[in-house]
Amino acid sequence: MKSFREIKVWQKSMDLVTDIYKITSSFPPEERFGLTNQIRRASVSIPSNIAEGFGRKSDGDFTRFLSIALGSNYEVQTQIEISCNIGILDKKEISGLLSELVEIEKMLKSLKSKLK
Repeated sequence: MKSFREIKVWQKSMDLVTDIYKITSSFPPEERFGLTNQIRRASVSIPSNIAEGFGRKSDGDFTRFLSIALGSNYEVQTQIEISCNIGILDKKEISGLLSELVEIEKMLKSLKSKLK
């Protein structure tokens, strides 16, 4: 691969960021510096770490950054569920997001295993 942009999991995680920004735009104003900011930052961290790891040009470094991206994925999953638990989102709204996140999780794990 010549560019991180060719990595399917990077592409999927970029789509996720767009979805996260759209759904969090309806969050209450009092969550602007709380949950809204936290979910957005964690979601942005996923493709960012994939790109940074790719740029390090070593499988060991790339694997480490994929682990960080995976941790951010888990953060977003947790924060989406919290948003549902406290009534900001409903189960229908989080269903698609959680499916996307689980798919990205599997892709990250698969890519990590191929690098080892």
